[in-house]
Order: sequence, then structure tokens, then C-alpha cells
Amino acid sequence: MQIAVGASTDVGMIRQGNEDNFFAEADERRGVFVVADGMGGHAAGEVASEMAVQIIARHLLALGSAVEDGANSLVSKAMQDANRAIFERMLAETDKQGMGTTASVMVLSDQGYLIGQIGDSRVYLLRDGALTQITKDHSYVQEQVDAGLLTPEQARYHPYSNVITRCVGASDQVEADIYTGQVRVGDVFLLASDGLTGMVDDRRLQALLLARSGPGRIVDSLIAEANGRGGLDNITAIVIQVLGLDA
Repeated sequence: MQIAVGASTDVGMIRQGNEDNFFAEADERRGVFVVADGMGGHAAGEVASEMAVQIIARHLLALGSAVEDGANSLVSKAMQDANRAIFERMLAETDKQGMGTTASVMVLSDQGYLIGQIGDSRVYLLRDGALTQITKDHSYVQEQVDAGLLTPEQARYHPYSNVITRCVGASDQVEADIYTGQVRVGDVFLLASDGLTGMVDDRRLQALLLARSGPGRIVDSLIAEANGRGGLDNITAIVIQVLGLDA
């Protein structure tokens, strides 16, 4: 597999600290990517997202492929282990009450992709010029959209748009949604926290991802776009361009 990767995080224009964390590592066999957006006072969100990224990445670096036996179960276990560790630390430390984090996780290899999802960070796929959101938000407004009570556009500007219904660390158990699919040469994947997707709509994301630039420059342009629109939250993006497949 030949891929090019760009990844960065930015505090945004309003927040004093950055509660986002990410992980991006790839070799010729597979890539492992994680975006986590923490929540909680007194820097607890930063602690939660860092713990999630470290624990999940440690588990998934053992994988040689996105489709090997047990890969789906390992992604689920990695996210459950991160959940348990964060939950137990929240109980043990009074200044960590309310601590939690989202987690969007992807393993990418020649044979396909494997995604684990908890919260409202997102994974997108740009293929043949069309942008698709692979993951589904665990959020109040997404539930309202699913029930037919809000349109996606109304959900975008709803006052409760940042209320999530599932996160890593809030309770002793959590279930990750798992997504799988094929990979093609020319695919571009985006993992992002809602500091990006809440500020930049899908049409503009698509235009920026279509730029004939390397992934690092595209990440920079995505962050600049979010900041230019107000930068109300921390912004994290990972862009992976699939240049070649060995399979």
C-alpha cells in the first residue's frame, strides 16, 4: 500500500486549551489513525482524549491488516479498554468528573478499511469526486434527524448540535459502531473532530479535499477554513490519500 498522510490539530480562535488529540502512523502493510475530541473541565478533556488515543493505538498497532481474523473484535476491544480506563480514572480523581472523549478510529490496508466510531468526530471518504460521510454521529441532533424531526441543515445550526449521546469514558460500558469497506487507488479519507465539521459544511470540505495538493497542505487549508469561519472549537484533521495498492 502506498499512501500519503497529513495530520494536525489547532486550538481554534476561541478556546484557551486544546482538548483534541490524534494519532497517525503507517507502514507498507497498514495505517492506523485516531481522532479524539475530549470534554470535561480543568483540562480533563485533554487527559481523556490523550488516554483514548494512546490506548487505542497501542492495541491496533498489533494489526497487520484491516481484514485479518479478529480485527473487528480488536477495534471494539481497544475502544472498550480505553473507555474503562478513562471511566475508572474519572471515578478516582475528583477533578476529572464529567471527563470523556469521542473516538474515530481507522485501520487502512490494501484489502480494505476498518472503522470504529463513538461520538461525533467523523470519517469521510472522497471517491471519484464525491464526498461521503462514512460514520454516523452519536448526537442528539442526529437522533432528531433520524426521527424526521430535523433536516440535516437544521441540525447543523441547532443550539444542541454539540450534545453527544455516546462517548468514551462516561460510563463503565460503551459500544462502538463498526464500519468496513473496500479501498481504491485515488481514495481520500478524512478523519476530523467537530471543530472542523461544525464550522465547514460538506460541500466546502469536498472542494478542499479535491485540491491538487499534498495531504499536509490540505490539512492546513481545512484548519484555516474552520478558523476563518470563527474557529469556535479545537480543530483536528487527518487526510490520507491512497496512491497505490499492492493487492
